[in-house]
Amino acid sequence: MPVPTPSMEDYIERIYDLIENKGYARVSDLAEQLEVHPSSVTKMVQKLDRDGYLDYEKYRGFVLTKKGNKIGKKLVKRHDLLEEFLEIIGVDEENIYDDVEGIEHHLSWNSIDRMTDLIEYFKEDSTRVEDLKKVHEASENPPK
Repeated sequence: MPVPTPSMEDYIERIYDLIENKGYARVSDLAEQLEVHPSSVTKMVQKLDRDGYLDYEKYRGFVLTKKGNKIGKKLVKRHDLLEEFLEIIGVDEENIYDDVEGIEHHLSWNSIDRMTDLIEYFKEDSTRVEDLKKVHEASENPPK
């Protein structure tokens, strides 16, 4: 069974997200969100269909298979987790989305699991996040 490439993951993640939020996903929606031509979306959708991640019927649309839905849910959770992690460690809000897009395909699931543990550690006691913010502020404003 082929493992999805980073590009395939991007499509599966967006399809999953569109279906969750709008109830459906269309080629035009994906093309707009991913900033690619509809013909590129159609080619990828056909590949995802061949690999068993979605069911596609020309001119009818597509839906995620059980396998595609499971992976889509996992990919969206990974994305959200990375956003939360970057927010906790003090990354500027305007950088978070692009940073997540840049790193999400380059981390192992083991690293993602450890980040989850760290997020839970910070959430267990709000003073931990406050202490981290103090460290961040001190590094940005060193004493003169």
